Amino acid sequence: MKHVVTWDPAADGVLRLPSGRLVRGRGLSNPLPPGPEPEFALYLLGRQPPPVAWEFRWLRWPDFRLPADPVATTEALREAWRRCTAERVEFACAGGRGRTGTALACLAVLDGVPAREAVAYVRAHYSPHAVETPWQRRYVARFDPSA
Repeated sequence: MKHVVTWDPAADGVLRLPSGRLVRGRGLSNPLPPGPEPEFALYLLGRQPPPVAWEFRWLRWPDFRLPADPVATTEALREAWRRCTAERVEFACAGGRGRTGTALACLAVLDGVPAREAVAYVRAHYSPHAVETPWQRRYVARFDPSA
């Protein structure tokens, strides 16, 4: 049986979802934090990220904007939500706030947080600066996990 080594819940950038699942958000413009590496990551960037040693999925998502493909984004968020029960899952954009915060808020909706409360949840438990623009807030408020 595989021993699951998850994120340290007290580490910077680690978000505990209501179900107890742990995910890490970070800015790719910062050095990789100490500790274990991700096993799976969602990179939310306007252009292809550089290669990494772990499995990742790239979502085309320009800075301060919304994802280019909302259907692929919902699919990737569902995959990340499923995987974070047994793997170290990381979400990252350049700064770790706007796009990462938006994706984490949508992940919180998948985990049962009402969409109208998800931005406040992520700001309280991840970063007070998460979800930077009005259209990112609107995206979360309208996020439909069943779509």
